[in-house]
Amino acid sequence: MPTANMGERIRAERERQGISLRALARDVGVSASMISQIENGKSRPSVSTLYAITTALGLPMQDVFGADVPPPTTLVGVLGTARGTRLGPHVRPKERQILTLDSGVTWERLGSLPQLDVDFLQITYAPGGSSSSTGELMRHPGWEYGYLVSGSLVLTLGFDEIVLEAGDAVSFDSTTPHRYRNESSEPAVGIWFVIQQ
Repeated sequence: MPTANMGERIRAERERQGISLRALARDVGVSASMISQIENGKSRPSVSTLYAITTALGLPMQDVFGADVPPPTTLVGVLGTARGTRLGPHVRPKERQILTLDSGVTWERLGSLPQLDVDFLQITYAPGGSSSSTGELMRHPGWEYGYLVSGSLVLTLGFDEIVLEAGDAVSFDSTTPHRYRNESSEPAVGIWFVIQQ
């Protein structure tokens, strides 16, 4: 399974826009050292930090995923367009692009369509995993749709706490402050769609 080199992609976009490390760090609310470590692959961002970085850069999350591997020859469709590597209409498990984030969270990209800013993901929260290593709630543009396949997750959504069990689904405006965490001893695995504005 190809692992996305998110740090290089973030650095390339930051430099393309002429934004300094310090300016991006200030916009995101982390240290310039943290941004540098993420860009150099020495540190992984949490889900909330990654969304803050992509929002500050105006970078679609799917562009962070673009893998540096040639598309499989069995795929038919629009691939390798200007906005990162696109997956074809059929994606086998070994062909999924993966982001391993801080705090025990893994995203596997299940597919994409050109010109649509939609993240189609299998998410896994390890026991104790959280979308925010600091415990802070995140916000980002768009809408979120999720279906929990196995395990359980606690979703903090605004002032509410919702315990999601296998088979439960959620949908909400992603500008509502939110956070996910796995308080159980089993991994939580779900299918998520995040539609970006």
